[in-house]
Amino acid sequence: MVTKEQVYEVLHACYDPEIPVNIVDLGLVYDVEINEDKVAVKMTLTAPGCGMGGMIASDAQQKILTLPDVKEANVDLVWEPPWDPSMMSAEAKQKLGIG
Repeated sequence: MVTKEQVYEVLHACYDPEIPVNIVDLGLVYDVEINEDKVAVKMTLTAPGCGMGGMIASDAQQKILTLPDVKEANVDLVWEPPWDPSMMSAEAKQKLGIG
């Protein structure tokens, strides 16, 4: 069975094309739930008007589906709580020169 760690690992390879940091380190992934061979992810974007949201969610879904034993992956974009830069990892802040 797939683990949350495996899901987060593949999501580390998923990037917002406008920001050179992966979506996990940006703090965009809010929740990962696994139910047998189904994975559900709740994530947000840095801004609600981001035109890349569908592409990023689709990329995340495709990466999750590459994991063994995963038959279904759903990535839902949510807006609560709203994202802010404090959600980024220390490495992401350093890379972007924040904080």
